[in-house]
Amino acid sequence: MGQTLIAAILGQQDMKLAAALEVAESPLLGHDAGGPLGQVTGVVTGSDLAAALREADVLIDFTRPTATVAHVHACAGAGVGAVVGTTGLSEADKKALAEAGRTIPLVYAPNMSVGVNVLLKLVALAAQRLGGDYDVEIVEMHHRHKVDAPSGTALQLGEAAAAAMGRDLKNDGVFARDGVIGERRPGAIGFAALRGGDVIGDHTVIFAGPGERIELAHKASSRTTFAHGALRAARFVAAQRAANAPGLYDMRDVLGLD
Repeated sequence: MGQTLIAAILGQQDMKLAAALEVAESPLLGHDAGGPLGQVTGVVTGSDLAAALREADVLIDFTRPTATVAHVHACAGAGVGAVVGTTGLSEADKKALAEAGRTIPLVYAPNMSVGVNVLLKLVALAAQRLGGDYDVEIVEMHHRHKVDAPSGTALQLGEAAAAAMGRDLKNDGVFARDGVIGERRPGAIGFAALRGGDVIGDHTVIFAGPGERIELAHKASSRTTFAHGALRAARFVAAQRAANAPGLYDMRDVLGLD
């Protein structure tokens, strides 16, 4: 994802790559950040977060939860905006992001795809209009290396459906089924997580009702969709930073979907 972001940034007229960060043991350290892309950027990949933030207006973070919280905390201290696409954040992690949002503008979205965020709006609308006679099931599939399940996007879709129907995903979410479990509980929102191959990200929300089934789906064929969404979020954060408007935002704010 980092390389995809770098390639996307290099193609923009209104953006400049200020720094590139990697873990301390990465073989990419000390080399030009565009090397794997066959390009010369003049930016050397490093692991010094503080030095990177001195050069930046916005940090784009697609890492792991522990690293993300540390990065956002550093951004708040340095007055640098942030765009976070990391998945698998705990409630405590999200609270840490909200706290940082009191100081800096920060966009957090488990999925930066413009299409997925429009899908979230459609799911909420469908759930609201179809009502409780329709059972909601969410199926997602990702590559074999993904470490969290269900995906952050699947959970967002579940939360969108639950909120629209006046439900609480913490109480109504069903994340595993095995053995003789009895009939489906009314009001449940079920999840199925599939892993394999190099699937970038497929999500389908199924509304199964009496005599019909509605399916809303999004399939990502390239990581560039997430990168370009992240750049739209970065522009939004830069504008909020210039306007001295800190806050914890999401892609609905970026895309004007509310």
